[in-house]
Amino acid sequence: MGPDRRTVVGAGLAAGGGALLTGCTTESTPTGSGSSSSSSTSRRSERRIGDGSTADTGPQPHQPKPRRLRPGEVPPQFVVISWDGAGEASDQLFSHWRRVAKMHEVPMTFFLTGIYLLPGRERRRYRPPQKPVGASDLGWLPERYVHATIRQTRKAWLEGHEIGTHFNGHFCGPKGVERWSVEDWLSEIEQAEEFVSTWRTTTGLTDEPPLPFDVRKEVVGGRTPCLEGVANVRKAAAQLDWRYDSSGTRPATWPTKVEGLWDLSMQQVPFPGEDFEVTAMDYNFMANQSEVTDGPESMHDTWRTQTRDAYLAGFRRSLDGNRSPLVIGNHFEQWNGGIYMDAVEQAIETMAEEPATRFVTMRQLCDWLDAQDEEVISRLQQLTGAPEDGWASYLRAG
Repeated sequence: MGPDRRTVVGAGLAAGGGALLTGCTTESTPTGSGSSSSSSTSRRSERRIGDGSTADTGPQPHQPKPRRLRPGEVPPQFVVISWDGAGEASDQLFSHWRRVAKMHEVPMTFFLTGIYLLPGRERRRYRPPQKPVGASDLGWLPERYVHATIRQTRKAWLEGHEIGTHFNGHFCGPKGVERWSVEDWLSEIEQAEEFVSTWRTTTGLTDEPPLPFDVRKEVVGGRTPCLEGVANVRKAAAQLDWRYDSSGTRPATWPTKVEGLWDLSMQQVPFPGEDFEVTAMDYNFMANQSEVTDGPESMHDTWRTQTRDAYLAGFRRSLDGNRSPLVIGNHFEQWNGGIYMDAVEQAIETMAEEPATRFVTMRQLCDWLDAQDEEVISRLQQLTGAPEDGWASYLRAG
């Protein structure tokens, strides 16, 4: 029968409205693929780090400044669009989603896979925990795509998007990351940061400007392969002073902290035509619809609509209910003819029409949560639906 339709959560293999915040002030919104990254970098002060692969260029552009909710104010309807295994391959999905982000003014979180910046000829630099040296369940990007990923990562950060981590080798299943210790995760994270900060050495590129951030300060959260190994990765992340983790799943409630990190896992959303819910991620829709990545083309339109409507059902439930942030996670993939990419884009278009919608990155959501009064956050976390007496009464003490 295939995967358990109620519990499928992880992805087996990663393939290659208004953005102004209510409750925040902003300098500007993401600029998409407009100005070149080289000129943008040259206008910023720069302190190169290590071999010059990265540089401290100061605060990231286009970041909103959060403020506390006023007493009785209705929270915004936050939506986070996030991508596992961000990398630029032949399908050019990294650059595509930067264009979509510009079109709809949507800041996004790109979880970068560390080895996507490491050429295959240098694979023995990777020493995965409990695996042979140079092993990877993802394979290795051709060098031209390593170069392209470096360029896309630079542009995305300058446009205001968040760069998080999807770690490295993507080892799932009974012999994968679920068995890793805290020390294993610390090693995996250190190596992911190393590959991002030494690409000039490993690729030999000399004519590319550095990534405009210090990766050890920039990365404050991630998502594990197949949403596995959550308990120990959070313990490791806590030691590194990360701010959130987005592995695992959670109900449509306001985030809480685990190990001192905000749990920004994806929600379960209603699955149209069924009596159960599904994690808001492309893999989970694919597993419940076709069980394979190349299902019959005659079903693509039906599955695309079902996926879009599931995202919108989760969105509407939060919007009309407790306003809990909706976190959507996907991969750069073309499963079932790319219908899951289409579904996300169509859902974004509809969500953007709602005045209460505020698209944010994971980091920006953390900023907002941290800026609120603790009592307000506590009361939001208690809600499973809309306040019975209305928002003004429920949050009057804010």
